[in-house]
Parts: sequence; structure tokens; C-alpha cells
Amino acid sequence: MKKLLEEAEKKGVAVGAFSVGNMEMVMGAVKAAEELETPIILQIAEVRLKSSPLELMGPMMLAAAENADVDIAVHLDHGLHVETVEQALDIGFTSVMLDGSLLPLEENIKTVKGVVETAKEYGATVEAELGVVGGNEGEGKSHEILCTNPDDAKRFCDETGVDALAVAIGNAHGNYPVLPELRFDMLEEIHKKVSTPLVLHGGTGISDEQFQRAISLGVRKINIATASFDNLAAYAKAYCDNKEKANYFELSACEVEGVYQNVKRHIKVFNME
Repeated sequence: MKKLLEEAEKKGVAVGAFSVGNMEMVMGAVKAAEELETPIILQIAEVRLKSSPLELMGPMMLAAAENADVDIAVHLDHGLHVETVEQALDIGFTSVMLDGSLLPLEENIKTVKGVVETAKEYGATVEAELGVVGGNEGEGKSHEILCTNPDDAKRFCDETGVDALAVAIGNAHGNYPVLPELRFDMLEEIHKKVSTPLVLHGGTGISDEQFQRAISLGVRKINIATASFDNLAAYAKAYCDNKEKANYFELSACEVEGVYQNVKRHIKVFNME
């Protein structure tokens, strides 16, 4: 992931990090990345592991990355327990996130610092979160937004040595009821104080213009999850609604197409096209 973020910094773009939950989602995301000749990040969050076990999804994600015609990083998103992070590293994930955003600052720093040291042994990179991205991540509890403090961000990055920092600027997981008002002034201050690549979570529902403004202010990784899950479900429903008798293989192809179309659209936006 670090390599992809460095390349994105040079180009002034952002890398799309696309959450996946089954084979069709992996295939759709990779198809879009290869067609647009753009590196991406495949990721899965810990809260998704109840329905998409890491021991099954992990090897499939890694195989897809290894066989793709473009560079693809494989990332654990929102790791909530150190044990899960270590499991992902053992499987071969190239980057991991330990989300200690709900912890007091000192404890968040201490926990993430330990994960950074562990990840170094695997040659993997680490993302962390400071401030609280609102909304509901998967089946997790809904959280109120707590914007990232720029001074805390500098201290956090200096003391932990993380490779990427997820920030809270009014963004939230899930579907927004209305277009969110993002604190670009806060993002600008963080970008001035921190050289670490910044990450924007809660990408579903943010406008193309907001995405590109965030990219201009140092965001180098943008997470997309809900939009892909929703598009897959919409394509599957449309197929089943128009078939007297559904065919599994046709249904599978529709799911791939739904994710492919969503990922392709976002890649173009993140490439500043």
C-alpha cells in the first residue's frame, strides 16, 4: 500500500480502496482496475468477517492481486483486535489497519505503535484512524463524528510511524441521508502539519467534486464499501426480477458487473478525470 500511496502522491491522485465480501466483488474490482490500468487496494473490514471469513476471503484476495495485470495491495480495513491484524499478516496481507479511534489518544498511540512494529516483521504497512468517522461500519455500533485535531494528528504520526492516517472531517460510514458538509478547512490544516498520506473513509455518497477537493488537500486513499455492496445487490435484484427462473451463473455475472461499474466510476474520479 505504501508504494501505491507514494505513486499517488507524485501524480496528485488517490488510490481507490474497495471493500469486497465475495468472489464476484473481487472479480468486478479487479476487472475495472485492469481495464483502466490503475492500481487499487482490495480490502475487507473486521466487521464483515462473520459473513466473509478471513481464512476464505484472504487467500482469494491475495490470488487476485498476484494474478492481476496491475498492482493491487491487499488490506485489512478497520481491524478492531490485534489478533485479527496478526491473522491477516500471517495470511499475507500487504497492509493492515488497527482502528483505535475510540480509545484515548495515549492508548491509541501505544496500541498502533505496537502494530507498526509487528507489521515491519512482515514487510507490511499500517493505517490508523484519529478522530471518529461517524455512521455505522457494517454491523458495528453507530458513532457520532469527532473531527481530527490537526495537532494531535502530527503527534500521532510522529510517535507511531504509521504509513497512512484516516481522518474525520465530517465523513461517515454507510449511506448519507443528505450530502455531507466536509470540513475542508480542517483537512487543509492536517495536511499542512502531517506528511503522512491521508485516508478518507465513508466515501459512499460523497460528491465527485468533494472527492477531488479532498484529493487536492492530501487525501491519497479513499475507501468505498457501501456503494459496491448496494450496486451488487441492485444488479442481482434486477436480474432476478426479470427472470422467471434465475440461473446461478448469470446471477454471478450480474454481481460482477454491478461491482465493476461502481469501481470503474470511482477510479475515474480518483484519477482526477
